[in-house]
Amino acid sequence: MSPHLLAALIAAPWLVLPLVVLWRLRGTPLLERGPAIAPANPPRVSVVLPARNEAVHIAACIASLRATTWPDWELVVVNDNSTDDTGALARVAAADDPRVHIIDAPPLANGWFGKQWACHTGVQRTTGSLLLFTDADTRHHPELITRLVAAREARHADLISVSGTQEMVTFWERAIQPVVFALILTRFGGTRAIEAARDPADVVANGQCFLITREAYDAIGGHDAVRETVAEDLMMAQCIVRAGRRVSLVLGRDHLSTRMYDGFDAIVRGWRKNVYAGGRLAMKGGFLGRLLFPLALVGFPLAIALPFLLLVPTWLLYLPTLHIASFYASVAMLLAFAGAAIFGRTPVWRALLAPIGALAFAGICAQAIARGRQVEWKGRAYTSA
Repeated sequence: MSPHLLAALIAAPWLVLPLVVLWRLRGTPLLERGPAIAPANPPRVSVVLPARNEAVHIAACIASLRATTWPDWELVVVNDNSTDDTGALARVAAADDPRVHIIDAPPLANGWFGKQWACHTGVQRTTGSLLLFTDADTRHHPELITRLVAAREARHADLISVSGTQEMVTFWERAIQPVVFALILTRFGGTRAIEAARDPADVVANGQCFLITREAYDAIGGHDAVRETVAEDLMMAQCIVRAGRRVSLVLGRDHLSTRMYDGFDAIVRGWRKNVYAGGRLAMKGGFLGRLLFPLALVGFPLAIALPFLLLVPTWLLYLPTLHIASFYASVAMLLAFAGAAIFGRTPVWRALLAPIGALAFAGICAQAIARGRQVEWKGRAYTSA
């Protein structure tokens, strides 16, 4: 067997996996291709916006939501016991709009995560037949709600979420975030895979923006059903499927943007809180699967970085077959991340950051595993279910 053929066989996992992921993403609908005109008798959409210490984002988020073209809507902003000016800024941003309600969440109840408690509180003030949950660090295109309502009807979904543009400004955002998104896409796939899933562990929702019918929300028990888990969006999607209902996903690159974290420290705190404590709930295989999950979690980013790490040692030690295999695998990873960058409308050169981001994310995963189910976020400590 020639060295190049043997090298290709060794590198096969790195060569094949991106193609498998691409295949699983086929058919994922684009929000911009749906109708932008509301029907004659539109249902009311109640938007619930939980916010804790979001003074940096809250005004812009509310402004983007108020600009919606959907004719019948209301917005309930829940100030979740913020220690900054979130509540005051939200009231200014509401600008006496009678459709916008700013409320203060009661003290956090025992056994609840803060976000779920705020959402639960907000829902009590809503009147719509459709509920849209969104985060304060999001920005909404005026046509988002109109197109999303149409997409939910077209997909016959009880819950549909939007995967939008992820804003990445600093070096570490650009290096780490694509690796995390690659992990999520590899695990769950696109719309077809999610809609076809029968095992609840195979579905996911994007908590940054998802629309659910009130009937389905009440049927699964609302946020009370996921009050003790750090990944409430993931678990709510699982509850929908477990109830025999349908979850869907749509791409909204032009209609939703989010900057999740604003630098290295925020990235570490953010992903450390849920990548293990929440991710373990999406692991298949029961007890054995969850036992092996830490290896899989750290193994994924390390597998991305491994070919790059082996390039120089295999050349210095004159291991030509392994060197060629490392080269093939490295090129495959670069092409995969370059393709993702093109699709995400970001500079292609950022693909070069993948091995650095992968190593950094592996370290974050190790920290998350060491913490187990213990979660710290925005001044609160929890134990995730």
